[in-house]
Amino acid sequence: MTSTLRRIIDCFGDCSGCKTCKGNARQDMLNMNQDTNCAPMLTQGVRLHIQDRYVVMDNGIIQVSLSKPGGIVTGIRYNGIDNLLEVRNKETNRGYWDLHWNEIGGKGIFDVILGTSFRVIVENEEQVEISFTRTWNHSLEGKYIPLNIDKRFIMLRDSSGFYSYAIYEHFREWPGFELGETRITFKLRKDKFQYMAVADNRQRYMPFPDDRSNGRGVPLAYPEAVLLVNPLDQRLTGEVDDKYQYSCENKDLRVHGWICFDPPVGFWQITPSDEFRSGGPLKQNLSSHVGPTTLAMFLSSHYAGKYMVPQFEAGEPWKKVFGPIFMYFNSAAYGNDPLLLWEDAKIKMMVEVQSWPYSFPASEDFPKSEQRGNANGRILIQDRYISNYCVIASGAYVGLAPPGDAGSWQMESKNYQFWTQANENGFFSIRNIRPGDYNLYAWVPGFIGDYRHEAVITIISGCNIEMGDVIYEPPRDGPTLWEIGIPDRSAAEFYVPDPDPKYINRLFVNHPDRFRQYGLWERYTELYPEGDLVYKIGVSDYRKDWFFAQVVRKIGDNAYQGTTWQIKFELDNVDQNGIYKLRVALASATLAELQVRVNDPNSNRPLFTTGLIGRDNAIARHGIHGIYKLYNVDIPGTRFVKGENTIFLKQPRCNSPFQGFMYDYIRLEGPPTPC
Repeated sequence: MTSTLRRIIDCFGDCSGCKTCKGNARQDMLNMNQDTNCAPMLTQGVRLHIQDRYVVMDNGIIQVSLSKPGGIVTGIRYNGIDNLLEVRNKETNRGYWDLHWNEIGGKGIFDVILGTSFRVIVENEEQVEISFTRTWNHSLEGKYIPLNIDKRFIMLRDSSGFYSYAIYEHFREWPGFELGETRITFKLRKDKFQYMAVADNRQRYMPFPDDRSNGRGVPLAYPEAVLLVNPLDQRLTGEVDDKYQYSCENKDLRVHGWICFDPPVGFWQITPSDEFRSGGPLKQNLSSHVGPTTLAMFLSSHYAGKYMVPQFEAGEPWKKVFGPIFMYFNSAAYGNDPLLLWEDAKIKMMVEVQSWPYSFPASEDFPKSEQRGNANGRILIQDRYISNYCVIASGAYVGLAPPGDAGSWQMESKNYQFWTQANENGFFSIRNIRPGDYNLYAWVPGFIGDYRHEAVITIISGCNIEMGDVIYEPPRDGPTLWEIGIPDRSAAEFYVPDPDPKYINRLFVNHPDRFRQYGLWERYTELYPEGDLVYKIGVSDYRKDWFFAQVVRKIGDNAYQGTTWQIKFELDNVDQNGIYKLRVALASATLAELQVRVNDPNSNRPLFTTGLIGRDNAIARHGIHGIYKLYNVDIPGTRFVKGENTIFLKQPRCNSPFQGFMYDYIRLEGPPTPC
């Protein structure tokens, strides 16, 4: 990030006399806007042109065409380019809302949502808002998802972009269904947009979609992963392309998109809030990928599995607003660095985040700022084995989500969530919360487990709830005898091997996200061709000696075997009458089973088993975590001996190369000691 951009972001708002930027942030923004042509001076008002088969929104900066009454974005004219979207695609395959659903117990159905009715909601020189609705009735049962869907599009005066949101509603008397995914998709011109940016350190020239076809690409272990053998851009030869390599956590997925270099134009998708996304701040979603395609994901089962798919019963009313999200376009003069368009898009993203909740959507289902509430407090940690006093939970993730069990927010996908991070003193402020009933949830980097405040918190319009000190007591029975890893819900601190040189993505060479390389699960067999991993407490280093995922071993073509890892450690004394506690925090699990044995690897019955758990598929999809799970295993002192002991962690399920775990953190506690 450039110093100019950092100053603008830090000082967004009234910066006059600010010590950080000495009043220059606004001028920096003006200068950058001049370089990128993203904020023209005075323009015409917003105009709406209604034709027989199309509707056109035009504010003099951009012109957006939509099918009528379908509500498909068929064209975006900007900066001299007649259409930013792929003109070779059918009109229904350019810019659209879609979903994947099924009747309960039925097969999945993919549906590009086509409206059947069009109406104008707002039309004046400052703003146009238009609606494309599809209503459901019983004659449509089995053909369309039993939802009324209202897709909205908004254009504002002097705005270099447009907004979209949708209202989904299910009535009590309608049949049940499952909603596996819903999103907005844009397919851009492949002859124009070839450079993709997802983050400061994740941007690159991308393959063409043709490179994934037969003769140019070879499918690998699953269809999304393709080895480029004869790409149109020969510099990409030998690389792997896989859309899952560009996934992001919700908390980091604010802006992403594409850059065209001739002329220099940016196409960006900005999501200013996570409140309408499923799964909380750590849920991972797709962003942009080869196509060129850019997505706004609202609900998906990626990195979570079927547990994330909401099921709506007959008799269950439901309504939810997804969005608004902002599609932003910027341009630069020839001769200027086109990559400044990414810097400008980040500034625009910050402006949109600061403007949330928007004041201009016309739907009564989208509450404005004055109709929402706030909750404030301070979160502390109480763990007597660390300190006799409460410890400040700096950096804690604190959120309001629908009432449930501790940690249930990870799977919550029907309603809204509101999250923030506590500051260095543990204070948190959750703002602009929709009215409703919630629990307060939290998790703290550096500590295991999940916090849930027992009381239901009711948010009403205009409320400002002061919660005072919130004290989290993480799971703890006795003193730490040893530990492996860092309790942060990720396996990133463990050993991630170099990829097979045949399956490389050069973007992730010497990259902090080295786990995004394809095929890392196969490296385990190469490192441990016969025996499994053995970790010695006090000798081994988890950064070098603990493989990032406990996967199966390949023993032949489509043949695999389970693996058993060992943790060896010394005990100088053993309390034969005491109960020791093994804490196993999993960052991910995929159709796996964890069996725990102590000092006897061949015992018929394990001391503990999870049974079959997990459908995250994070191993195959280059994630470093999925759904967090914490297991607490009681170990009688009689199972230990004075001297060397071994805990065996067995994963016996072996029908697929992607079955296994990622560990977050493991700790052995001694029996409780007197206070």
